[in-house]
Amino acid sequence: MSSPPSSGSERSLASLVSAAAHSVKLNRAYLLAPAVAAGLLAAVLLSSLLDFSAFSASPRPAFPPPTAGAPANASALSAPPRAPVRTALDTLGTRPREPFTALRDAYARWDAAVGCAAFAEKHRSRSSPPPGPAALQDPEAAPCGSLRLPHVALAVRGVTWVPDILDGVYQCRCGLTCLWSRNEEALADTPDVVLYEIWPPPDTRKQGEPLRAFMDIEPTRKRSGHEDIFIGYHADDDVQVTYAGKFFRITHNYHVATHKRDDVLVYWSSSRCFEHRNKIARELFRHLPAHSFGRCENNVGGGDKALELYPDCARDGHGAAEWWDHLHCAMSHYKFVLAIENTIADSYSTEKLYYALEAGSVPIYFGAPNARDLAPPGSYIDGAAFASAEELAAYVREVAGDPAAYAEFHAWRRCGVLGGYGRNRLVSLDTLPCRLCERASRMGGRHAPAPNATVS
Repeated sequence: MSSPPSSGSERSLASLVSAAAHSVKLNRAYLLAPAVAAGLLAAVLLSSLLDFSAFSASPRPAFPPPTAGAPANASALSAPPRAPVRTALDTLGTRPREPFTALRDAYARWDAAVGCAAFAEKHRSRSSPPPGPAALQDPEAAPCGSLRLPHVALAVRGVTWVPDILDGVYQCRCGLTCLWSRNEEALADTPDVVLYEIWPPPDTRKQGEPLRAFMDIEPTRKRSGHEDIFIGYHADDDVQVTYAGKFFRITHNYHVATHKRDDVLVYWSSSRCFEHRNKIARELFRHLPAHSFGRCENNVGGGDKALELYPDCARDGHGAAEWWDHLHCAMSHYKFVLAIENTIADSYSTEKLYYALEAGSVPIYFGAPNARDLAPPGSYIDGAAFASAEELAAYVREVAGDPAAYAEFHAWRRCGVLGGYGRNRLVSLDTLPCRLCERASRMGGRHAPAPNATVS
């Protein structure tokens, strides 16, 4: 008699039986698969012929509701891009030439042909500063919590061209108050910051002495090397000051003519005769009728002809005969003003551009390459965009003979579409007192640590 199998043999046998049983189940599944597939196919065909919606307790809508953040109309995702708005300048040359002198008549033509809504839509992308390197500082970027002094006294020291009209006490943002004064004896006796402009500040500053601010808004932006705060025209400077404010030209005659000359199209006035500017003027004046006041390329018989040509400029008690006293009023009689900067540099856009805008004329501008970020939308002609003076002159003549097209250069003012010009005004000389005082407050004013001083 053989001996019984060992437990290991029994486990092996059990595993074989289990594997065999599993194999049988698989074989049965394979045998049943065709029948199951046939049944499912029949069910699908039957469901396609019958409407089961009547048996549903809560019928499903044809389209599911939009999820949060998704457009309600799915077609919006595939909508074609909006066609660009075409205005009077886009259709320049399609209308017959029509001489005009009255601004209101030109405005009426533009209102009927275009209107503010279309102009605003065309320039809506410029309602805020463009992306990329900013041309203008944000005067409200710094948090109020960074202020260290609630009140700052500022003294303007030495000879400077900054007008006296800035003197006074200012209520600034974040509750800050600012005293700006030239008088250190009676008013700003304990200044937190001293402004220097023509003469550089002292080489050193001791602990407890006021901060030194130095301003140079010429194209060189040359620092003194000893200032605590540098003020220049560029957004990269500590405090930016642009030429777009009113305080640069408070003594000028601001009378503006209601009618434009149609016989002489361009005004120019210059007292510093740089050859590159004279050359542009000479070339352009070969193709356009123009009047040149000032010393450079003068063709009106001298620099004192403003009141002789335009007696209406003698209003408001401005009887001085110098051409610069009446340049706003004089240039307002012309459809175009030639504006050429002394130096071509980014963000260096001076009163030459803003004089013309304030006089209600259209600047023909040669200057800052990024002037588009500084000036009102559609307000000037970029002279550098033309291949030749002859080509530029042809465009100017075309605009001068089209009331609707000419009026479009004034639409920014009439429609309130300012673009970057709005911020440009906010960082001009007009607002320097509060912005400089704010900078000094964040630094601690005269309590700020002196350079190389040891703070215990």
